Amino acid sequence: MTDPNDFFPLIPPHGGYRELQSYQMSEIVYDATTAFCNRFVDRRSRTHDQMVQAARSGKQNIAEGSMASGTSKKTELKLVGVARASLEELLLDFQDFLRQKGLKLWGKEHEQAQKIRKLAYAKDRSYMTYKTYVEHSPPEVAANALICLIHQANYLLDQQLRVLEKEFLKEGGFTERLYRTRKNRK
Repeated sequence: MTDPNDFFPLIPPHGGYRELQSYQMSEIVYDATTAFCNRFVDRRSRTHDQMVQAARSGKQNIAEGSMASGTSKKTELKLVGVARASLEELLLDFQDFLRQKGLKLWGKEHEQAQKIRKLAYAKDRSYMTYKTYVEHSPPEVAANALICLIHQANYLLDQQLRVLEKEFLKEGGFTERLYRTRKNRK
């Protein structure tokens, strides 16, 4: 039996999204997408707005899910899933851009794709790490660089979703914590 003096926090520590690799990469994707769209997509077009908003949604939903996690693991899972879906939508937009412009889509073994992918291991990585690929390269290079970044962000989000799912199945959510806490206080 559990000692009634044991304390199970009803609302565990939460937030800390700025430390998540998925958030950091999504922030880079957002900044890079904004720069890309400002360079290559008509600012008055619906496509410009949708691409920037999909990138923003990826980043913002990770933050919102992290903040909601203290009281709702279900909401956290849902919002991280929304972030993943937003970035998938953005990935398709970049692939469409290349196809519609008759530009080449790089495979992950492409020499330049390999260089960009290796930058993920750079210490203190930020948008500045990738800036030249986005702001000083032709459209094919910039779009493919973004595709590499989105694939990396999606990989991180997939990993994060797997961990969240395991934690939820093991520990339950807020309702289960509430029940355990009340039971242990009686």
